[in-house]
Amino acid sequence: MKKFFLTLYFTCFTFLGITAQSELPNNPQDISPLLIGEKIPTMTIQGLDSKMVSLQELTKNKKTVLVFYRGGWCPYCNLHLKALAELESEILKKGYQIIAISPDSPNELKNTITNDKINYSLYSDSSGELSRAFGIAYKAPENYKPYISKGSEGKNTDFLPVPSLFILNNQSEIIFEYLSPNYKNRISKELLQSVIKTLK
Repeated sequence: MKKFFLTLYFTCFTFLGITAQSELPNNPQDISPLLIGEKIPTMTIQGLDSKMVSLQELTKNKKTVLVFYRGGWCPYCNLHLKALAELESEILKKGYQIIAISPDSPNELKNTITNDKINYSLYSDSSGELSRAFGIAYKAPENYKPYISKGSEGKNTDFLPVPSLFILNNQSEIIFEYLSPNYKNRISKELLQSVIKTLK
């Protein structure tokens, strides 16, 4: 079977541009995400122990399901994280690891792990540098700022990532992506299972 490279956008528009944002767009519809075939950027993120770690090192020689979510305060994100947890054993059997990243602080990540009963790895991107480099960050609406500030312990006051799922090969290249500016839309368990089974 041919390699299964697929990008799904549950929207009525086309994302324009292939470079990371220099200035945050005002709306999630205006993001310019990295595309299939591109390598992920060389950036660092913060672990539960508050130490910085290279995402490139985490994904080096490892196939990866990489998820960006808005934060533990978002009920749709929590449902998505729980759905991934239910598929974790199946994903691991296919040779993939799961990494989920949000603007939340390490302390908030620990709460999410406990509340959602997660075994896979969560990391913090409170500065937004990685979300910007992936081209998925946009200006947070005013009504979200109290949530993102609290979740990041004051480090994030202005951005949100569009909820996204990227699948990487063992060369840290994007081979599948699912993004939706409507934060209520997440990849279904059935579709993710199908993708994981099809990708080589």
